Amino acid sequence: MSRSLICATAIALALGLAVQAQEAPNPLTESTQWEMLREDIIGTAPIGDGADLLSLDAPYRAHDAATVPIVLRQTDPSAAIRKATVVIDENPAPVAAELGFGAAMAPLDFELRVRVNQYSNVRVIAETDAGLFMTGRFVKASGGCSAPASRAPEEALANMGQMKLRSFLAGAAAPQISPARREAQIMVRHPNYSGLQRDQITHLFIPAHFIDHLEVWQGEALLFTMDGGISISENPVFRFSYSDNGAPALRVLATDTEGNRFEQVLPKGVGS
Repeated sequence: MSRSLICATAIALALGLAVQAQEAPNPLTESTQWEMLREDIIGTAPIGDGADLLSLDAPYRAHDAATVPIVLRQTDPSAAIRKATVVIDENPAPVAAELGFGAAMAPLDFELRVRVNQYSNVRVIAETDAGLFMTGRFVKASGGCSAPASRAPEEALANMGQMKLRSFLAGAAAPQISPARREAQIMVRHPNYSGLQRDQITHLFIPAHFIDHLEVWQGEALLFTMDGGISISENPVFRFSYSDNGAPALRVLATDTEGNRFEQVLPKGVGS
């Protein structure tokens, strides 16, 4: 191999390693914005490092800033996570969701989709008996809150409130978990307008209109609640695992900022 070819190969390899290093996932970065938000969100309560309690997984460079999947996954199964707050530092409304969890959700494995308006830390603050713990990561995305809706307003409003459940057996469930562990995905049709989007015909801003509260029940047992804002994506999707108590269906209740109430009973059938 010629010296010039060896040098070219070495340079290409070095550039490749540099790109990989640049694209590698980053943890939370310095954020002056968080310092301004902190007291409004958690007051003066002390907050610990949540890295050993749970993880927040998200793409480092989002494919679609209007639909960024984030996964909260508990890494310490001995802890009881009662609540979790998802914060996107640089979004116009930084608190994306306040989540509450029933006992059947432990250990937590929960996915939702959010809008990210500009490069930002995405963090989760978990509430346990031992106090508050925080972890998260940095996400590169921009324009998520003002991205055009995927459907015309007439079509979006006509289908608003429709729900669908996909149910799976959770094959990777730990053997000590009883009764059976399941995985489910709930999809809710709703435009979740952020107030920052424009009508593609009139070019006028579409008023904010979004799901502000959602509950999922398994029989008489509450699985989880969500109080959300404009940072939750259009047509919200929630994927989660839970311990099955034998109830034949999940009941989903949602309300939005226009006073609409949507409620549906969704049979659990696997693969539905």
